[in-house]
Amino acid sequence: MPRISRLNRDQVSPEIAAGFDKVFAQRGNVPNMFRVMAHRPEIFTTMQAHFAAVLNTGTVPTKLKELIIVRTSQVNDTPYCLASHTILARNLGWSEDQLAHLAGWRNRQDFTAAEKAALRLAETVTRDANSVSEAHFAELRGYYSEGEIVELLCAIGLFNYFNRFNNALRMEPTNPGEGGPLQKAPEAEATAPR
Repeated sequence: MPRISRLNRDQVSPEIAAGFDKVFAQRGNVPNMFRVMAHRPEIFTTMQAHFAAVLNTGTVPTKLKELIIVRTSQVNDTPYCLASHTILARNLGWSEDQLAHLAGWRNRQDFTAAEKAALRLAETVTRDANSVSEAHFAELRGYYSEGEIVELLCAIGLFNYFNRFNNALRMEPTNPGEGGPLQKAPEAEATAPR
């Protein structure tokens, strides 16, 4: 059971409701994490902007960002993030087999050396960021520009934050249609005229 309530569209300001509508149009739901963060509109707004900047800008393909997000979420054992980002990664072209056996990426031939360097970074930073070696950093520089390394680290860091936030709150995966424009707060539903 979640530890903090999820706000519905009728419980937030018009500005946050517009943000909910935008997310709903893109995803078919408003993620439970977003609905919890809406308890603090300033955090919700800046989180949305940062999320979009990390995932949708730069030169690292979104496909690769989603792969390292899935691996980060696996290492952190975060069912909430895995539920949505595994689907997103699959929709971007990663196979069911690649995602199901992602923990064994080192021994797989269907990941490139550059992808393996990014996966190694995700695992290392998630487990102990201080242990990124000079040799690993040199390997990264062989495949990625400095700006691209920043992008990879931002995706990994963002999802370490999201993973910990969601694990601490025991966030449940979001169902299709949840948080949408027609969903009302439970107490509003109970008192609404029939």
